[in-house]
Amino acid sequence: MRNIANIAVLVSGGGTNLQALIDAQNKGLLHSGKIELVISNRLDAYALTRATAADIATAVVPKAACSGQEEFETRIMRLLDDAQIDLIVLAGFMAILSERFTNAYPRRIINVHPSLIPSFCGKGFYGLHVHEAALARGVKVTGATVHFVNEIPDGGEIIMQKAVAVKKNDTPQSLQSRVMRLAEWKILPAAVEQVCAAMVSGRGAVTADQEGEEPK
Repeated sequence: MRNIANIAVLVSGGGTNLQALIDAQNKGLLHSGKIELVISNRLDAYALTRATAADIATAVVPKAACSGQEEFETRIMRLLDDAQIDLIVLAGFMAILSERFTNAYPRRIINVHPSLIPSFCGKGFYGLHVHEAALARGVKVTGATVHFVNEIPDGGEIIMQKAVAVKKNDTPQSLQSRVMRLAEWKILPAAVEQVCAAMVSGRGAVTADQEGEEPK
């Protein structure tokens, strides 16, 4: 292993979580790894613009241009291998990865999910749907989780969590914004640094960490 881990970030949309990682890297908070590649499954993803502005290499692999899931994943894997990527970060990547893909990178893929897993996670829980479900349930506290990725959607080992209070007049949009600002953008860079540090030190594994915020 090199003395710094090579990171690839997989994206599909605006790239706010990617920007949080870029900002953390620029501030020296992310120093055990470096973002070397951003891969999108959508040509119009604004995350690509963010990556280009930060002088990070980009690639686009549209699933519609592939013959099926196997070719889609093979093309991504080839890009990862060519860039000698150590850690793969899913940051709003709106595509399901197969067991074949996840098994090829054991404990080398992490994802950020906008709830406190095991609540409001798994198949069908993504984007605003997560916050809609949280509000419908009437929870008083929600948050975000960074976890390793395996063949089960949101089923991998938890690395880090942070709680965020739900407010009386919240909408799915306002809750989404608060969870991103107070949780996702904080714990994703911290978790990436933690995993990269473990990789470059040769420890390999990381210890689960939980960070809470007092409900307000």
